Amino acid sequence: MIQLTGGSCEALQNAAPGDAALFDATHTLQLLSLKLVNSNSASAVDRYRIIVSDGEFFIQAMLATQLNPLVQNEQIRKNTIVNVTKMTCNFVQDKRLLIILALEVVEHTDDKIGAPASLGQLPAPAATTPAASTSTSTSTSTYQAPAAAAAPAPQPVQQQKSSAAPNRSSIYPIEGLSPYQNNWTIKARVTQKSDIKTFSNQKGDGKLFNVTLMDETGEIRATGFNAVVDALYDRLQEGKVYYISRARVNIAKKQFSHLSNEYELGLEKNTEVEECFDLANVPVVKYNFVPLKNLESQSKDSTCDVIGLVREVSDLSTITSKATNREIIKREITLVDTSEFSVRMTLWGKQAEQFDAPESVIAFKSVKVGDYGGRSLSFFSSSTMSINPDIPEAHVLRGWYDEAGKNTTYQAHSSSGGGGMERGGFVRSEIRSLTDVKQSELGVGDQVDYFSTRATVLFVKAEPMWYPACQKPDCNKKVTENEEGSAWRCEKCNTSWPKPQYRYIMSMACADFSDQAWLQGFNDVGEMVFGMTADELYDLKMRDEAEFNNVIQQATCEQYNFLCRAKSDTYNEQARVRYGISRIQKLNYQEEAKALRDALLSPWGQTAI
Repeated sequence: MIQLTGGSCEALQNAAPGDAALFDATHTLQLLSLKLVNSNSASAVDRYRIIVSDGEFFIQAMLATQLNPLVQNEQIRKNTIVNVTKMTCNFVQDKRLLIILALEVVEHTDDKIGAPASLGQLPAPAATTPAASTSTSTSTSTYQAPAAAAAPAPQPVQQQKSSAAPNRSSIYPIEGLSPYQNNWTIKARVTQKSDIKTFSNQKGDGKLFNVTLMDETGEIRATGFNAVVDALYDRLQEGKVYYISRARVNIAKKQFSHLSNEYELGLEKNTEVEECFDLANVPVVKYNFVPLKNLESQSKDSTCDVIGLVREVSDLSTITSKATNREIIKREITLVDTSEFSVRMTLWGKQAEQFDAPESVIAFKSVKVGDYGGRSLSFFSSSTMSINPDIPEAHVLRGWYDEAGKNTTYQAHSSSGGGGMERGGFVRSEIRSLTDVKQSELGVGDQVDYFSTRATVLFVKAEPMWYPACQKPDCNKKVTENEEGSAWRCEKCNTSWPKPQYRYIMSMACADFSDQAWLQGFNDVGEMVFGMTADELYDLKMRDEAEFNNVIQQATCEQYNFLCRAKSDTYNEQARVRYGISRIQKLNYQEEAKALRDALLSPWGQTAI
């Protein structure tokens, strides 16, 4: 029978500030309860309060949000035995709040071990209080703090007073901040700093900047305006660690930030910023890398961390922004990794101009996932990159590439439909009915919304069904026939062709159980629906009108999974929402049957009927 670490709960409740050996030691504990903490914020991240037991006593703790998937995927549940390998501590209103940062699942059990009693909430100890002596238990093993850590210990949130940081005896974790707390101080690393941006509104002209701050427990965005920009912009430098206090904690504006934190900081005139020169136990950047092969599992417009080797670097180019009508500089680089996949990353503005790291290993944090060409990545204002970082993943990738990667043929993500049901952006769990799409007003106004739906093709509009296109690869622009009828000319490529390559431009009436809608698609949609190229269908129409009509008729009454894009446009001076097909996939009935089977199962693996 697995033994719990006796004395752990009492030791943790009585630990002195800065007791890194205790918080970073391994404690074998049992989870007696996991409870979701409700928040009034619609955009709030789930928080779980847990009760842990060492067989003799039990205490309360919070689960770090990065461990939420363990609860949501039922990897941990009531009475699960775990090895807690990393913790931190915070004091809120003179009460100790333990936060579990890392754990390992040991065993799932049905029964509680021992008859643990509550220790309650003990008052916060003074900075000079010695560590509490450990207690023993006849039913469990005895906890003893290690004499020395076997590896460099992660920084504890509680820091001792020092001449470099006066009055820093109570350091709050970022994850513990809320608008209801005062007199807090965080110790955080600046992982990203934006350029200074200007704006104009009814109150006049202004300027702002923002930074991303990180500690052992999480990240938070901080923004300063006008006079604060002059005071703090040059002081806050990327990569450095600071003590920050007297900032305002606000509800996060999710339209401006991709961070999972439900709060953000407002930097003010009286905000205190002090650089931390003590390099021991400072927060380090943490990554959650997604292999390039698995990018299709990431939803469009989400953010993720990737590490890759720069295989190719394009020249600088410019595009014109539709929103501002300004030219924007961009550069594209191709990344590869050990999964033998490649992906295109787009750099913008200053990052594009200054990039000069061919064949380097780069760790990217919080880059945006796009669906152009299957899957692509984009480096935007809050993203960060580290060239040739000193981390194990970078060393492994460099060694593999130098040994075998140079001669590897890499696979790129495909934009075609088919394959697995979740492939290409369609998410079965987020299917929306056509009535729901319309009632939710997706795409109304200036917004662009994406949604997954399942519908049946009822009617295909015959005109127009295709257009004559340039034969040059990756051009696809419409070509025009000359007066003699002897050639087709592409103005973009400045090239003439003896005949065009026809490409589909589809408009289909589709319906589900709730409503009907017109969906528009292009070449890949037509090839999926008709099972032939537009050239082949065009030739069939020229040869046999009856057989052509038969093909059109056979294409109806077929059901597909769609990923659609809802966007408003104006036609005849009237606004309307158009639904464009980004992905179309045939139903895989084996996968659909498995999904229906899983839907009938309860979370405990027993049938619900």
